[in-house]
Amino acid sequence: MTLRQSIMLMAAPMLAVLPSPALAQEEEPRAETNGEGEEERTSAFSLDLLYKADLVGVAAGGGTRGARFLDNIDLMAAVDLDRAAGWEGASAYVGVLSNAGARPNDIAGTLQGVNNIEVGGPDAVLYQAWLQQRFAGDRGSILVGKYDLNSEFYANPSAAALIAPAFGIGSELAATGPNGPSIFPQTDLGIRLRLEDRRHYVQAAVIRAPRGVADEGGPRSALFIAEAGLRGRTAITVGGWTYSDRQPRIVPPGVTLGPDTAASHGLYALVEQDLAGEADKMGYWCAFLRMGLSDGLTTPFADGMQVGVTGHGVLPSRPESLLSIGFATAGLSRAYRRANPADEPPLTRSESTIELTYSDRVARFLTLQPDVQYVHRPSGLRDAPGVVVLGLRAIVDWKIH
Repeated sequence: MTLRQSIMLMAAPMLAVLPSPALAQEEEPRAETNGEGEEERTSAFSLDLLYKADLVGVAAGGGTRGARFLDNIDLMAAVDLDRAAGWEGASAYVGVLSNAGARPNDIAGTLQGVNNIEVGGPDAVLYQAWLQQRFAGDRGSILVGKYDLNSEFYANPSAAALIAPAFGIGSELAATGPNGPSIFPQTDLGIRLRLEDRRHYVQAAVIRAPRGVADEGGPRSALFIAEAGLRGRTAITVGGWTYSDRQPRIVPPGVTLGPDTAASHGLYALVEQDLAGEADKMGYWCAFLRMGLSDGLTTPFADGMQVGVTGHGVLPSRPESLLSIGFATAGLSRAYRRANPADEPPLTRSESTIELTYSDRVARFLTLQPDVQYVHRPSGLRDAPGVVVLGLRAIVDWKIH
């Protein structure tokens, strides 16, 4: 796997399947029933198996064509330690991840990627394993363990159904560090503190950078990230991040480690606005806007922006039908463009993607999701023709309790 592939694949988030520890503590616990339909004590344990299978066809404007199959298996176990062992306010989670299949971006040739379950090669890993302790009447929590920061940071629900990786976490953060931050498909140890009330929250984390093929066994740095938000019909999130150590500079062609290092840092903001209806009900529509800035030296991207609209229950006869359309653009930094060798194809200012996707549960355990994307100027190449990506995702969800 080339360095370009390794860093591009770091930007493929799993927001749609990641458990959010903060959201989980707000949900009502599951209740079992007896034979007469009366509730008995709630279960302390849950075990879920989520399988995603994607068939992706890529039509590159330059003449390259092809179809690729790839899949993703998540086995997720959670335990409420209060109910299971009398440990008040404590919970634990373990997730195992297995990925296989081909790499459609080998055909598409983009910097940001086109599929959020694509990986460099088949692998099965312990993806997350953390312990969370709530305190102050559930207004605060601390989490320690192997943790995906995109499960709670730089994430918004209305963009979660879109398959292009940039809608999960901004590329200007996802493509930093020799192996990326602690997100899909590589995670590492971290600690996260969160404080919240019904309308506001603030959270911060320190997460070790994952080990991978690009760091050559050297010392690892840590990512410091903080985020604050306002919830409601208009939800606003602001965040910032930096690394403890200087990171390698990134230069073209593609994503190549340069000989020097630089400080790596950035800011981001997310806005969600209810447009119609109520959340969790049919006819609910929500718009989102996401923006990020980075140093532009340790990543190809100086900035990124994603905007879109998502509707739930869009067909009257299909309560779980969902339609989402999004536009994402990533701006190539001036330093990256200036470092482009004279014998390489000329670069332009950005790479952009527009995506339209529809999903619907067609059986109790099966959801189907057709998807179409168009990538303008893949890899930021000025003269590159656009790329059309057609996909069909099947999601199988088994809940074992």
